[in-house]
Amino acid sequence: MKASKWMTLFLLVWICSMALVQPAAALSSQKAPITQSIRIFLDGQAINSDVSPYVLPKLNITLVPLRVISEGLGANVTWDQSAKTAAISWPDAVIQMTIGKKYALVNGNQVGLDASVDSKLGRVMVPLRFIGEQLGLQVIWNQKAYTISLLTGGLTGNPNEGNGEEPGTGSGTSGLRAAWVSTVFNLDWPSAASAGNSVKQQEEFLNLLGELQNMGLNTVFVQVRPSADALYRSTLVPWSKYLTGTNGKAPDYDPLAFMIEETHRRGMTFHAWFNPFRANTDQKIDQLAPSHVVKEHPEWIVNANKMQYINPGIPDARQHIIDTIMEVVDNYDIDGVHLDDYFYPSSGVFNDDVTFRMYNSKQIPLLADWRRDNINEFVRQLGETIHRSKPQVSYGISPFGVWRNKSMDELGSDTKASVTAYDNMYADVRTWISQGWIDYVVPQIYWSLSNSAARYDTLVDWWSNVVGGTNVKLYIGHSPYKLGTAEAGWQSAQEIINQLDYNKQHPEVSGDVFFSAKDLRKNPLGLIPALRAYYGQP
Repeated sequence: MKASKWMTLFLLVWICSMALVQPAAALSSQKAPITQSIRIFLDGQAINSDVSPYVLPKLNITLVPLRVISEGLGANVTWDQSAKTAAISWPDAVIQMTIGKKYALVNGNQVGLDASVDSKLGRVMVPLRFIGEQLGLQVIWNQKAYTISLLTGGLTGNPNEGNGEEPGTGSGTSGLRAAWVSTVFNLDWPSAASAGNSVKQQEEFLNLLGELQNMGLNTVFVQVRPSADALYRSTLVPWSKYLTGTNGKAPDYDPLAFMIEETHRRGMTFHAWFNPFRANTDQKIDQLAPSHVVKEHPEWIVNANKMQYINPGIPDARQHIIDTIMEVVDNYDIDGVHLDDYFYPSSGVFNDDVTFRMYNSKQIPLLADWRRDNINEFVRQLGETIHRSKPQVSYGISPFGVWRNKSMDELGSDTKASVTAYDNMYADVRTWISQGWIDYVVPQIYWSLSNSAARYDTLVDWWSNVVGGTNVKLYIGHSPYKLGTAEAGWQSAQEIINQLDYNKQHPEVSGDVFFSAKDLRKNPLGLIPALRAYYGQP
């Protein structure tokens, strides 16, 4: 393995491990002895061991059993009793660690350890940071649930320098495996029938989590801001009507806190999904709470396509949205912030001529370029604000699957899409990626491998090339909701499996996201057993 790769892994996981220092310090400062066992999850699956991880109080270092984790990843581990040395054979390295020594040998080169390797009940225990550094894992510590979640393919480093996967394998059966959970119109959760019933809502969410994890998924992207409202405690926007049936009416529990805790309890990760600029799913305002942005700032609202949007061209309006998102970042233990592609509407008339003249300090001559600059500023400023507050929180966006057609731009894809992210939503995703404003991108590639206008493989090739050489991770958005429809290529669940197989050709692809949870749970054309088999679920 190249020296640069080891240095990249070392620096990145050092950052991740520092997030563990505070929890470990808090644990060590308690007067009473710690009796609660730490549980380990690898890609959402519990790893059982007769020896639990533990914290070295004076050093604030977490030690984990090497053999259990390494074998869970398929590495070969041997133990030399006389030399008290463990050796791990990994695709690119041979790692040797000896009890009593504060360094390991990686391909013969010394790599420092936070603490010496230890032995407990016959198990070799190694510092958690070292596990992440050498095996390419994302490490997530959950203080409340007392769990360590390890995600393969989870590093945020250069994808061309490796993310724990062999070259040419893509996301495969590792990495992020997620589902979008829509709350707008009560699509995925909570059900309309559960309005105002917290017990029923919690039961529904637990069932949803269990079913998704049983399919092999390890992450949920839950919509917490459907339309300028909140599924969390907010001082800026009203409670969502999808919880109680009434906009602004509070439930008798904190839904977001509950969902995060239960997701982490299963060793899964939780991304809070925000719809940024949609203000109202229709133009009726009589049932909106007084604190809703449509009523508090009607000057920010544009009516378009029978809906209401917050005008992206108004700086104060953009800042308001950032402030509402930061309420969640600052007050909840989320793993990621996720935005969908609701920027400007993709069709129809959006009346912002006055705004264009009033808020064009850069004197951009074309309306289209000004709109793209508005979205660019929003994307950049939100990312900077998130990472100033919590650098460990991942920030990503799921744009429309076609950036631009090649016929319009030589940098575009060889497609014939009637709508594009750049020209219709004014989303210049290439700039976001090249500038490093986002941590990951999830293009919604909702076409089959046999679609003549926008082939799945053509678009995966294109997006892989765009993220190549950057630090932005690529996850692919899939469309199981199309299975069984008349559209070309969706007459068999094998279409999804073939798409997942195709992703293996691209090491840049680090995961898969499915739209949406309800469609997965319907088991269209037998998709559930196919996914379980693909992801190696028992």
